Amino acid sequence: MTPVEPSRVDTSRETQPSRPASSRWRAVAGAYLALMKLRVVELLLITTLPAMVLAERGLPSPGLVAATLVAGTLAGGSAHAFNQVLERDIDAVMHRTRRRPLARAQVPPYHAFAFASLLLAGSTAIMLVWVNALAAALTIAANLFYVLVYTMLLKRRTSQNIVWGGVAGCVPTLIGWAAVTGSLDWPPVLLFLVVFFWTPPHYWPLAMRYREDYVRAEVPMLPAVASATTVATQILAYSWAMVVTTLALWPVGDLGWIFGLLAVVTGAWFLSEAHRLHGRARRDPSGAGLKAMRLFHGSITYLTVVFAGVMADVLILG
Repeated sequence: MTPVEPSRVDTSRETQPSRPASSRWRAVAGAYLALMKLRVVELLLITTLPAMVLAERGLPSPGLVAATLVAGTLAGGSAHAFNQVLERDIDAVMHRTRRRPLARAQVPPYHAFAFASLLLAGSTAIMLVWVNALAAALTIAANLFYVLVYTMLLKRRTSQNIVWGGVAGCVPTLIGWAAVTGSLDWPPVLLFLVVFFWTPPHYWPLAMRYREDYVRAEVPMLPAVASATTVATQILAYSWAMVVTTLALWPVGDLGWIFGLLAVVTGAWFLSEAHRLHGRARRDPSGAGLKAMRLFHGSITYLTVVFAGVMADVLILG
């Protein structure tokens, strides 16, 4: 029998030990958490709690707050997971999203779909048992609107996809109010509209930065199909509508000087940034060097300060 030469001996199993089971489990858990996009869910919760405080004119019971926010987290995570199942082909070709779990085949699509379904079922159960039926119905409606209307119907068909698709992200304001009162009123409607008008100035600067991604994926996001001047003009129009709506909340929500001061100062700053972006776009319609991400990051700060201002005004001034 001819001996095996040492240089041909397969030692790959000896030199490359298998991953520990705990490490594999952490990787799997991390992939499923990534499907929920919890950093985006944070923005939804930022609008839910102030709506609850405004409805209560104080702090609601800790149990109600916990149930509403946990259910909201599960519902938001469910919508994002469904979205990634349906858009895995898009995510795979976009530089910004190609590291998502389904784009990297870290999670099978049917597992992700089942995970999203369980999250939605858990969210609905919590709402029905510990909150109320109206909040549960709004939660289901927001989830289905995001998945069926935005993801499946609008995203690949219209340049205004994010405008109407953003409706789902506005519903947490209604859910927060309904969780406390079991009904709806004008203040939560205005909160809803603040987020509705905020969404294009928030998202389109990001889409301007990653315009080539949307072109490559053949998604007709407005910055991918229109000039920078057109996009900046629409951003400016929505920014004005957002600030005016925010100021309208001041008397309608019976809020005091704390909210008023924050709304005026942050509104003036936001409009100055939107006008600055518009001016740069008019000078350079190609969109090169617009620094649009400044408005994207600033929009997150704006929304946080405005909704924190609602809470601070109610809790401090009563």
